[in-house]
Amino acid sequence: MSAGLAPDGGLYVPTALPRVGDLRGRHGVADVAVGLLAPFFAGDVLEPELEAICHEALDIEVPLVEIDATTRLMELFHGPSAAFKDFGARFLASCMSRLQRGEDRPLTILVATSGDTGGAVAAAFHGKPGVEVIVLYPRGRVSERQAHQLSCWGGNVRTLSVEGDFDACQALVKAAFLDPACNARRRLSSANSINIGRLLPQMAYHAASALQLPGWSFVIPTGNLGNAVAAIWARRCGLPIADVVLATNANDTLVRFEQTGRLEPHDTIATLANAMDVSRPSNLERLMDLDGPMWDGVRALSVDDATIREVIAGSIARYGRPVCPHTACALKVREQIGMPCIVAATAHPSKFDTVVEPLIGQAVPVPPALAALLERPRHETTIPASLEALRDLL
Repeated sequence: MSAGLAPDGGLYVPTALPRVGDLRGRHGVADVAVGLLAPFFAGDVLEPELEAICHEALDIEVPLVEIDATTRLMELFHGPSAAFKDFGARFLASCMSRLQRGEDRPLTILVATSGDTGGAVAAAFHGKPGVEVIVLYPRGRVSERQAHQLSCWGGNVRTLSVEGDFDACQALVKAAFLDPACNARRRLSSANSINIGRLLPQMAYHAASALQLPGWSFVIPTGNLGNAVAAIWARRCGLPIADVVLATNANDTLVRFEQTGRLEPHDTIATLANAMDVSRPSNLERLMDLDGPMWDGVRALSVDDATIREVIAGSIARYGRPVCPHTACALKVREQIGMPCIVAATAHPSKFDTVVEPLIGQAVPVPPALAALLERPRHETTIPASLEALRDLL
């Protein structure tokens, strides 16, 4: 967990996915997580503290909002940064703060973000002793409110605005982990979904929802593929999940891969669903590592910007609430699935006010925690997408 990336540049995966015991008596994400994650922490130094970590980090409400008789919206945006990334980031922070006890040398966490990850990681680690966070985001490719949320921290959180797309930011983080000079200067770790400590707790809200609606499929907005892999792992552990459907935007690498069997990423396209603007999803490695056919029970479908606009514009009339562009992708894909579906609503629509509000013709109320962050001043540094520039700042 502290290492983030494996020494060979690959991603850590469980040696085996255990069949979990009966979780039906557990209620809420934190309580489900204790039972679900226990096999993964068996024998680990954090095993005695797992229950405390889960209740400290995962005490976030996850309502299943009824859209119609066979569709529920799994709202994952009720944490401090108003996005689903809060679950993994808070869990990782709770684990790492405990692992840092007795360490003289601080830990530097590098995190590349396409929008929501950086804000959640910054919120989770801000003020934690012995830990420094460096957030890299693609300049001009996140919403204004996302950018503000990424750069309003100061203290032990430093924000870098990178002249490139998300894939360039992710490549910089991976290059730094493998660079001897960077590692000589800092103890490096990650908080992206490349870190297995981020994915494990994300299994818990999928599991908790599946226990409420056993046998339903999940439709998940997909960028770097971490959220979807967490759902697939939960199903492989025995949770009653039917299909896992990947909803992508115009960056349709996964859709074409499923259709042709050839992995052919193209240059990343900037879309309204910016947190999904990923053409080389890191977590595809974990999906490909699973035993058996990779696409068994997994499907991928894409949605273009024109359709995203249509879904958002009609969201209040159809769903009784505005939705963010990423949730709009998933809701459109849900229409193509002929079975009961839980749709992941990954971020609060107020984070995308410049997209959502003109389409619905009214303001979206901002959650209090997010409103407080938007009042803070911004602090960031712009760098080119080069390892040399990042190395100089470490």
